[in-house]
Amino acid sequence: MQRRKPQQIARELALLSLSQLPVNPKKLEKLPDEQLVAKLVLGAVRTLTTEVQDTLDHAAGELQRSNDRLLTSQTRAADLNTARTMLQEAITYTQTAINQLGTAIDFPELIQLANQDKEVRNYAKELILTVDEHRNIIDKIISEALVDWQVSRLAQIDRDILHIAVAEMNFMAVPASIAINEAVELAKRYSGDDGHRFINGVLRRVTEHKQTA
Repeated sequence: MQRRKPQQIARELALLSLSQLPVNPKKLEKLPDEQLVAKLVLGAVRTLTTEVQDTLDHAAGELQRSNDRLLTSQTRAADLNTARTMLQEAITYTQTAINQLGTAIDFPELIQLANQDKEVRNYAKELILTVDEHRNIIDKIISEALVDWQVSRLAQIDRDILHIAVAEMNFMAVPASIAINEAVELAKRYSGDDGHRFINGVLRRVTEHKQTA
């Protein structure tokens, strides 16, 4: 496996811990390094566990609906097509859950690097604090780039990927091309089947709006 850079590890750690942090993330600034890493890793584990469980629940629901449709149908083509669609959805959700579980293999490396590499800890903390400080502006930027959708309706993991990328582009002087590429890679690891395409499209529109502003 190709060795990842400290900032890539930091982005992943920040992404997975964002939704599980205290109401006031600024408290992280005062924590000793060991406690900071423990907080971030615990948040990351909780997020991944929740994401996998939710995805599997969706898969189970689609399987049940598909089964119910087949049992109550009279082998009409429309019913069979609907059941087939539901079954395909269940397979997609299950594959996403498997992919998410696969990322857990990298957790020992993530924890070790977070403990040993100060750059990982500092950049993860900087990302979290920047997102928290500018959340309203970041949400406004994302909203303007969404088409017929609202930030509040986005899946949590997709919303946090966008938060991190927009924070980097607008408040941390990270080139748009790098921020977008890294966001797409995170989406491939943690979002749904088409998540990385959606993330890429939104962030491309963010940069277009920024250039024409």
